[in-house]
Amino acid sequence: MRLFIAVNFSEDIKNKLAAVMGEVKKYSTAGNFTLKDNLHLTVVFIGETAKPELVKQSLDKLIAPAFHLKLNGLGAFSRGSWEIVWIGVKKNETLLSIYEQLSSALTANGFAIEKRTYKPHLTLGREVVLKPGCIIEAVAGELGPLNITAEVNSISLMKSERIAGKLVYTEIYSKNLIDL
Repeated sequence: MRLFIAVNFSEDIKNKLAAVMGEVKKYSTAGNFTLKDNLHLTVVFIGETAKPELVKQSLDKLIAPAFHLKLNGLGAFSRGSWEIVWIGVKKNETLLSIYEQLSSALTANGFAIEKRTYKPHLTLGREVVLKPGCIIEAVAGELGPLNITAEVNSISLMKSERIAGKLVYTEIYSKNLIDL
């Protein structure tokens, strides 16, 4: 089972993100864009495991308040002839604490968690090829400020699988955050 821990978004937020993705597509000649239903913010990637119960135990140890997440700024990670296009996340101490708590609990439960610095971002598309002469900064400038605020009340354990050739993310467990 391929698992990750994520922040899921309301339908309203997904619609806003899908609209931004639609605009990015206008500046692209190719790309593997995220399905609207799959839009999420990965907190911790786990990968293949036969031990989802240990991940649930790690989630159950999480203590954090509900919070607001500000999504802003369009960017890309260059991969040679294509890009991974993303929306950035404004620095958020609660999100960082959640990441640190989960990484620590998962490591204690025997999971190998990435050692890279956590740089939260929401992936809109992979293998994106922008039109000739187009750069992501210009696309961001054309789109204007992307200030989307999402209310985060829970953190989800997600399963990733291919069903009939389509990538599907399914929530299999959820941890409610403390309502302040």
